[in-house]
Amino acid sequence: MNEQQTGAPLIYSARARRFHWVTVAFLVLLYPIGFYMDYRGNDLNIWDATTDNLYSVHKLLGFVLLLFIVLPRFVFRVLAGAPADEPGLEWWQKVASHATHWALYALLIAVPLGGWIGVQLFGARDVFGLFKLPGFLAENQDAAARVFGLHKLGALLMLALVAAHVGAALFHHFVRKDGVLRRMLPKRDGQ
Repeated sequence: MNEQQTGAPLIYSARARRFHWVTVAFLVLLYPIGFYMDYRGNDLNIWDATTDNLYSVHKLLGFVLLLFIVLPRFVFRVLAGAPADEPGLEWWQKVASHATHWALYALLIAVPLGGWIGVQLFGARDVFGLFKLPGFLAENQDAAARVFGLHKLGALLMLALVAAHVGAALFHHFVRKDGVLRRMLPKRDGQ
């Protein structure tokens, strides 16, 4: 059964695809910056202007990702829904796909929110010495350490889910040769 037979679109809307790929671009920046700043600061114990700038970039990107991309994306997803599942998927593939998508949404909210909470508790809301991220918590170094541990754990879990998500999309595209990946690819025809 195809789109013409069911009347339901088989691809995500242009807005959903833009949200997806902008999120991907942010994650492509946030992960290496986050790992490198953590390595410089916590493993090498180098706390210089470069490390400070890496932390500032990571905080700013995470804050922007949460407030201006992920939360609007989540609201859009809840209100607009998603296209029908790709025809031909087994029931367990549908369950795994939906579980992975909703887990990614949860982590895309929880991980940056955890980072924001952690910087407040640590007392490090400053970004490039130009402004401070909004704060609503008092400083507490012990709590900050626990929150940053959860932030890192959540980031690693999200990275594992992203790898599974990408792996499944590539499997469907190259092995099954179905339309799963094409549903989210940017379109050139104005869709």
